[in-house]
Amino acid sequence: MGAAGAAPAAPTIRPDSLTVGSDLTYPPYAYLDNGAPAGFDADFSRLLAAKLSLKPVFVDTRFPDLILGMRAHRFDAVASALYVTPERSRLVDFIPYLKTGASLVVTASSAYVPAVPQDLCGKRVASIKGASWTPKLQKVSRESCQPAGRGEIKVLEFPTSPEALMALRSQAADAMIEDAAVAHGMAVQSRGAIRITSTSLLYPIVIGLGLNKNAAALRGSLQAALDAARASGEYQALLARYGLEAPSAAEIEEALGGQSR
Repeated sequence: MGAAGAAPAAPTIRPDSLTVGSDLTYPPYAYLDNGAPAGFDADFSRLLAAKLSLKPVFVDTRFPDLILGMRAHRFDAVASALYVTPERSRLVDFIPYLKTGASLVVTASSAYVPAVPQDLCGKRVASIKGASWTPKLQKVSRESCQPAGRGEIKVLEFPTSPEALMALRSQAADAMIEDAAVAHGMAVQSRGAIRITSTSLLYPIVIGLGLNKNAAALRGSLQAALDAARASGEYQALLARYGLEAPSAAEIEEALGGQSR
């Protein structure tokens, strides 16, 4: 049986465990701290697992392979700053739990100061592979940059965020686009070597726990666990610890493209 306030756990891949796929190279959401999974997504997964009396088990998986791995039943859920989009919602189910957006980053010595996606015309932009903003940038390139003769936005995709940052710092890219919270952490850790140049949150979006379409029972259990954590105040305390916010019902509905659940 689950903890007080939560539904009993549905069947999982490993008995008595909640197996979570996460790209542990992506602070502050998911990373390794002295060999142990850390960050908001790891703490969030542990919170839900505890509500269901399950042991959290993390499978470190690069971001482009997370949905594929879940659909192949390598893990029960994906908790890895997975943006909720209408395209992804056709492949997986979501339990939305965060909202964020993207920022543009350049080296501190660069005279190039992009503030909005249109400023990326004719530039090389480093990004983690499989990011939801890539097709959006390609649309800007196709519909705004090239018709104006300003050159295409060349998105350079890398398996991990640190590799994309390395491309920026080695001048293999002119700019980098990254999740706002991740970019902020990178800027702090760089000790002035890189800076955020976008002046507002780009492509605001909702983050969700990803689940297989045929895992309705598990989704129900995890939603009940989140509801219990919200009722106890633990969810709000976790958000506050990381300076993050929960999405509104309207933001969730928009992220899903108006699809009802």
